[in-house]
Amino acid sequence: MNKGLKIRPARNAWLGASAAALIAGMASPGWAQEGAGPVAADPVATDAPAPSTPDEEGIIVTGFRASLNSALNLKRSETAAIDTIVAEDIGKFPDSNLAESMQRIPGVSLARGDGGEGRNISVRGLGAGFTRIRINGMEGTSQTGSSDIYGAGNSGRSFDFNVFPSEIFSSLTVRKTTSADVEEGSLGATVDLRAPKPFDYKQDLVLSATARGVYNELSKKVDPRASLLVSKQFGSFGILGSLAYTSRNIREVGYSAVDVLSSTLGGNQLGTGAAAQPFCTPIGVTPISPSPVAQAAKGATATMCSTNNPRTGSVAAYNTIMALRSAAAPNTPGSGAFFPRIPRFVNSEQDNKRYAASLTLQWQPSDDTDISIDGLFSRYDVTRRDNYIAGLSFGRNVNNNGQPMVSVRDIEFDQNGSLVYGLFDGVDVRSEGLEDHFVSTFKQVNLNFKHRFSDAFVIDGMFGVSRSLWDGKERLQTFIDAIDTDSFVIDYRDGKTVPTIGFGFDVSDPTNFAYAPALADGTVLGGFSTQGKPSRNVIDNKTFELNGTYEVADGFSIKVGGQWREGDSRARTAALYLGQNLTQMLPAGTTLASITRQIEGVDKLFGMGAPASWASVDADKWRETFGFPDSFDFCTTADCGSGTSQIRERVKSAYVMVNFDTRDFLPIPVRGDLGVRYVHTDQRSVGYLSRALATSPTGVTAVANEVNRSYEDWLPSMNLVFEFTPSLLGRLSFADVMSRPEYGPLTPSSASITATTRNGTANNPFLDPIRATTFDASLEWYFRPGSLLSVAYFHKDIKSFIQTASNQIPFNQLGLPDELLNGTNSVPTDIFTIRQPLNTPGGPLKGVEVNAQVQLDFLPGLLSNFGILANYTHVTSKIDYILQSGGTYNADLVGLSKDAASGTLFYEDDRFSIRATASYRGPYIRGIIGANGNDYQGNRGNTFVDASASYNLTKNFKLILEAQNLTDERNSLFIDSARTDTLFETRIGRTLTFGANFQF
Repeated sequence: MNKGLKIRPARNAWLGASAAALIAGMASPGWAQEGAGPVAADPVATDAPAPSTPDEEGIIVTGFRASLNSALNLKRSETAAIDTIVAEDIGKFPDSNLAESMQRIPGVSLARGDGGEGRNISVRGLGAGFTRIRINGMEGTSQTGSSDIYGAGNSGRSFDFNVFPSEIFSSLTVRKTTSADVEEGSLGATVDLRAPKPFDYKQDLVLSATARGVYNELSKKVDPRASLLVSKQFGSFGILGSLAYTSRNIREVGYSAVDVLSSTLGGNQLGTGAAAQPFCTPIGVTPISPSPVAQAAKGATATMCSTNNPRTGSVAAYNTIMALRSAAAPNTPGSGAFFPRIPRFVNSEQDNKRYAASLTLQWQPSDDTDISIDGLFSRYDVTRRDNYIAGLSFGRNVNNNGQPMVSVRDIEFDQNGSLVYGLFDGVDVRSEGLEDHFVSTFKQVNLNFKHRFSDAFVIDGMFGVSRSLWDGKERLQTFIDAIDTDSFVIDYRDGKTVPTIGFGFDVSDPTNFAYAPALADGTVLGGFSTQGKPSRNVIDNKTFELNGTYEVADGFSIKVGGQWREGDSRARTAALYLGQNLTQMLPAGTTLASITRQIEGVDKLFGMGAPASWASVDADKWRETFGFPDSFDFCTTADCGSGTSQIRERVKSAYVMVNFDTRDFLPIPVRGDLGVRYVHTDQRSVGYLSRALATSPTGVTAVANEVNRSYEDWLPSMNLVFEFTPSLLGRLSFADVMSRPEYGPLTPSSASITATTRNGTANNPFLDPIRATTFDASLEWYFRPGSLLSVAYFHKDIKSFIQTASNQIPFNQLGLPDELLNGTNSVPTDIFTIRQPLNTPGGPLKGVEVNAQVQLDFLPGLLSNFGILANYTHVTSKIDYILQSGGTYNADLVGLSKDAASGTLFYEDDRFSIRATASYRGPYIRGIIGANGNDYQGNRGNTFVDASASYNLTKNFKLILEAQNLTDERNSLFIDSARTDTLFETRIGRTLTFGANFQF
């Protein structure tokens, strides 16, 4: 057998039933789970032959099959419902990404980020914001900003797994039900990530080094990935260090509509009064729009839509649009005709570097004492370049010569009012470039200790500090515009879900675009924006906990403990000095040709009617031309309308829990835990309110606003395991759980408050946690060693949900200072209509999981080396959402896929291992809209297929081959459940990884 990971024999004389809770908790260093890779529990009795018994020196296991068996033993021995993934070898996690490993776990769905890499997870229909992550027993946060071309950033409690390479961890455990000794904060699951320790290994000296090359068919580059782990024991003292490095060049290509809106909404109030019309009326249609009177300054006449933009529209096409009326607005002509707001093609390129390291010092002076100090560091450095070529007029209003100045020459819709084909004149076309540079850094140090005072009494504890820093160094937007272009085509014909877009001119020729200050009539001719950067988000966590376990009698123990922790989130943005954000003329002798580059290959890589190339501003040349950022001034103080907002939470909790095991005196043995946890939360929120100030460098100033509050929770929980036979287990779990709101909405600031009309938008520092009562039941049949068939039912009664909606509320309950009303006719007790995050009614969530892990070792010959993993989850929920247009809308929970499934087929012998995994995630809601003719925004279902293989040339040297997205799956978003118009679709391509591992 190859040398590998040490599995120490269990010490269960003093642990009793409480050992199971400590295994998955992982707050303690190496007693309950000591293998950095596959970790074996005590041999389990089954109807089939049991695994071999560990001897006093421990046993050695390696490989994917061994890691599955170890994880299954952990699952079986626990009282709570858990699933574990352990390293299949030293420094070798089963998958290249932590989140991708978890998609094999029943009930876990994966959300992918840049290049298709796993970013975060949804557990039993509950998204990343409802899942807590603990790293070496301490709550962790991980931020990656706007790290994908969906524009989604994370600066709160959600955890982005792509910040960390998988090589620095040895195991992860997904805890789906809770116990009193597990701190609160999760509705979905608590995920424990554990780094290896020196005494996890049998050998005094361990070294493992892996080098890989990563190739993607879109970027067409080979990128390096490497890791190193060294562990050394010096008697009772050990030291372990690991390093990991990854560099990636990622490319994604695709299409985006930005939004899909009714023709009467695309340009926002597209006219004036009763004469308002969605497009420029053709000659022969009255009333004339845009009005020659109201819009004379823009050149509107009886024959012109605007200056040098004639009315070329077809009366028949125009009447086709106006004849369509939506059920929500039956008296509004054109309300039933839907257009993409900004139809555009996308090219996204990213250069990222990921550095990580861990260092552990461990001292075991005796079998009774274990003390370790764990340090972890990760740095994720990303520069991304997004480029778009877009038809802009459908998202521009009359003040910017937008959709009201567009002529419709030909048009076609389907039966739902979705655009099928359109030919337009007078369309503004934009080539936009967006360059974003951010760095995510994570640091953590924690001290873990455990001491057995006697066979009956044990204490353990932990103290740790961590910091998650997101540093948004720059986000530079540059764009060039072509105004009033003709023969613009949007074509969905032949059943296409993504259109062919014809721009009507050569978009690769930079001379067809303009970059200059805006015209007097409001026409924009190119420009730039820094979009609030630089900015900085910091989350500091501190934790101290102490636990004691006393075994009252055989099979009966009491565990008590307490925890203090502090989470401190601080966010700061910069403001550009007034006047410096205005577009300047190109310097004399400079042309657009000299500061642009070509975006090529989207048509070949994505197809679907994209241009072969288009001109776009080269960000580096633009910086050099205008002296950016040296000649620009940024301010981060309140004098410039900026400031550092803060959300600080101090949490004090205590619990008592009874562990029991009745196997010695009941005919059907029952083991489990019963307890209650008390939690007190103090919350301090600081935000900044902007006010106009002529003497400010930016024209505004900011005033700090502070809100303090506290709340408490009692959280009972119970887990029961019924051992009907040695191989058949039943589980029941009950618990009250809670999940705190994201940090951002708690900031006591307002986007706008208008005292005269008594309305506005604001955050909400008084948001309550989302609370739920949960019930879980499962049946598990361990019919052979390493094999399992199981079914589980779960039900969560979610008491409330958080969404943004309008609310009638007294001004003095907004958490805003009364001084904002000075000089108005309003008083603090006046009722305002405020759009803000609210605790709205929740609803039930329920589902079923079916899981199979089957080792086919009972088959003859080579077939005995095969194995199968398969799972299926069905989840439903009913949540009442408050709509923008008023009323409620009943739908599934945002982020919930009703159906999810995963299947893995693997083969493994002494030298060769290969496996393939297919993971399906069904469609899900990304956001409730309930206005503008759309009910919600959704994500279409998708299936990703990955594979991995390795071959042991010698006992110390292994070749590795991995492939992701073998079927070239794309991700696609849509809007509205009836029309399902494509909102966004990208291609990430296939990724191939090849490498080698050396260890001794």
